[in-house]
Amino acid sequence: MTLTCKRLLAPLRRTRGPVVLTLLVTIVLGACAKKEAPQATAPEVEIAPVSQQDVPLYTECIATLDGYINAQIQPQVTGYLTKQNYTEGTVVHKGDVLFVIDSRPFEAALQQSKGQLAQAEAQLGKTKLDLARDTPLAKESAIPQAQLDNDIQASEAAQAIVASAKAQVDQAELNLSFTQVRSLITGVAGLAKGQIGDLVGPTTILTTVSRVEPIKAYFAISEQQYLKLADRISAVAEGRKRAGEQKILELVLSDGSVYPRKGWVVLTDRQVDVKTGTIRMAGAFENPGGILRPGMFGRVRAVTRVAKAALLVPQRSVVEAQGSYSVVVVDANNQASIRPVKTGERVGQMWVITEGVKAGEQVIAEGMQKAKEGMIVRPKQFNSSGQGE
Repeated sequence: MTLTCKRLLAPLRRTRGPVVLTLLVTIVLGACAKKEAPQATAPEVEIAPVSQQDVPLYTECIATLDGYINAQIQPQVTGYLTKQNYTEGTVVHKGDVLFVIDSRPFEAALQQSKGQLAQAEAQLGKTKLDLARDTPLAKESAIPQAQLDNDIQASEAAQAIVASAKAQVDQAELNLSFTQVRSLITGVAGLAKGQIGDLVGPTTILTTVSRVEPIKAYFAISEQQYLKLADRISAVAEGRKRAGEQKILELVLSDGSVYPRKGWVVLTDRQVDVKTGTIRMAGAFENPGGILRPGMFGRVRAVTRVAKAALLVPQRSVVEAQGSYSVVVVDANNQASIRPVKTGERVGQMWVITEGVKAGEQVIAEGMQKAKEGMIVRPKQFNSSGQGE
């Protein structure tokens, strides 16, 4: 009960007659209740100030991460897998043996080719002896010249057979070495697609090794977005700046956090995709420790300009209806008023307002549905904790 009501009831206590006293008290209390009603029923809302600051404006695109280099590991000979020599998902080095193919057929083929080489060399030795014996005899006309010609042809043919046999030995040794399937690059090895006992060949993909330091991010931007970044991209494409020197890209991960290392543009496709109106691009980010992995999704963004002294309100403060935007402003008397506004870019959880509010004004961020035009509200400060960029 307010102090005013207590003062009104004080004289009534001296009034005689219970019926008259009861009636008067009822009337006074009823009037006080009506007077206090607006304050009791005023809705509680959360308000946030209209802030003013310089704001970087971004071009943002969905991105997919992939290895900077991806090497498909395929055997170069056909045979049965006998061993997997690496742990999936770990770093392997160039030249490491990842799989082993049964080498026995290839060892036998090597021995056979070596035997054929020995035969060829023996035959070559015989032709050399024949040629050495018949050459002086032909000069003395002791044997026909045709016989010497045959000896010369036989020696040359034997030399060719020896060269062919040596090549077969080299090929057999190479095939034997191919039974040890090695990594082509240093990187993270993926899941094994071949199992022990499988018959594999040159068309079989056993696994993939990806170089993830640095890691690539593929994304597509519209022609309009590209034009905002064209100068900086062209500087690298034309050789005026080295790739990696101009780090203009940021990576927002799927959990909303911003990757701490900035990236650079690696490549830009030569033309616009006429179906989608976008240009395919790739960026690269340093990835020490391999935190980022191929296949992860995120958003790549780059600052296109800085809006000076921009007015910002929480996005949840802005109401959209039939293409028009408005906010609910609470004045110094806690009275709510609906204010039409014009919006600019969204920046994290905030929204740039280009017209309709002033810096320092208070807008409702929570409980807008409770407030009507001209209504008195009970404001409390909006808790913006957990609102990301």
